[in-house]
Amino acid sequence: MFKLTNKSVIITGGGSGIGKAMSILFAKQGAVVHIIELNSEAATDTVNEITAANGKAVNYTCDVSEQQQVIDTFGKIGKIDILINNAGIAHIGRADNTSEADFDRIYNVNIKGVYNCLFAAIPLMKANSGGVILNTASVAAHVGITDRFAYSTSKGAIHAMTLSVARDYLHDKIRCNSISPARIHTPFVDGFIAKNYAGQEEEIFEKLSKTQPIGRMGTSEEVAALALYICSNEAGFITGCDYPIDGGFITLNN
Repeated sequence: MFKLTNKSVIITGGGSGIGKAMSILFAKQGAVVHIIELNSEAATDTVNEITAANGKAVNYTCDVSEQQQVIDTFGKIGKIDILINNAGIAHIGRADNTSEADFDRIYNVNIKGVYNCLFAAIPLMKANSGGVILNTASVAAHVGITDRFAYSTSKGAIHAMTLSVARDYLHDKIRCNSISPARIHTPFVDGFIAKNYAGQEEEIFEKLSKTQPIGRMGTSEEVAALALYICSNEAGFITGCDYPIDGGFITLNN
């Protein structure tokens, strides 16, 4: 089950965190993984880890917010069976203290970046008689989270874009779904805590962990396993759905 032998998979932001875990798992299942990253060093490290385990992976330095870069990169790849729109950035702030520059920065990566990848990938999938798209949304698309105005806006857009694409390309045999993680323990989380709570790392980590009713953060590998199922042939009857992976955050955090 869940084999992806010789499937061509694009994973944006595939060099670290959740994207890295997806890249490693999908390659393990037989896919040829194309990692789209701004951080070429991180992407190279992930590719080396995959090839050392006899997997197949290639990395491309590409800014997803720049449409022509995306079109050119996807054109080089050619055949696309699976697209995972995972690249994204975070921001802390409310509506009245989020600067226009910060709002534009979130929009350009988290929303326009996904649009650019869809714009480039869908014609290639149609030419290939179908494909699978998976977008990384967030629990912030479903519930109000303090001080996350721009980020929540962007993830709400991802949820809506997922439904639109799923509807529009039913007859082109393109499935489109999204996942909504809560807090996942990644290097980003460790860096955020170290930067903002120096000397309180252990205490803050515990506090953030307990915001999930299950009592801990998720792991990148758990998210990757869910992504694998959704993108596999075994999930061929699933489209237009969002899957929370949140330790009960959305439904049990009352």
